[in-house]
Amino acid sequence: MIQIKMRASCAGDLKLLNRMECKISDNFDRQMMSRCIALSVKSGIEREYPYAAILCRGSEVIAESTNKVAHDHDVTRHAEVVVICEAQRRLRSISLSDCVMYVNAEPCVYCCYAMRESRIGRVVYGLRSPQMGGNSRWNVLADEVLSNKLPEVFDPPPEIVAGFMASEVEQALLNWNPFVWGTIIKRGLFVAGPPDSLKRRHQSLAERVTRALLPFLRRTVFDRFGRWI
Repeated sequence: MIQIKMRASCAGDLKLLNRMECKISDNFDRQMMSRCIALSVKSGIEREYPYAAILCRGSEVIAESTNKVAHDHDVTRHAEVVVICEAQRRLRSISLSDCVMYVNAEPCVYCCYAMRESRIGRVVYGLRSPQMGGNSRWNVLADEVLSNKLPEVFDPPPEIVAGFMASEVEQALLNWNPFVWGTIIKRGLFVAGPPDSLKRRHQSLAERVTRALLPFLRRTVFDRFGRWI
């Protein structure tokens, strides 16, 4: 009877701890997305497309950026890619598997592929992009073929949180420019919707062992061929 009570007590403590961790994580996610929304509005004011991205490791912001396409006269300078480049330089690592990317709108295919190749572990975005999205339209972000066929380069798909604070993102951009953003909404280029989370699928023991070994092999072997560390 005492053992049963102790187990019940431990189980209750574990549930409470999990709830506290989830609440802390949600609060931090909201803090980072609010920061991302402010950056996206700044991007629009600077005559860039109103997109922004922030990359964190733990509670530390590693890199953040607005779009730089107009400023740099370079169509490849999307906010997400700028952030990935800066984070890799700062951390001196190709792999960002312990990092989280926050974006005010669903990344395009180009950005999603860069996220997959840099192995970002978690992606949180606001508005969905049913016409251009690298998750909604072309499923690059959650595709398992990449990691199954080329595990030397690609991690399994990241955890994805879609539609996070989407209403707040939409309202901020409407406030920034009602005509431009209103037109974008009417065309269905970006839509707000309820939050949706896609966790990484359950892996077998063999898959977990392989995944535990791969980061070491990538750093010491695979990433050294044609790449810097």
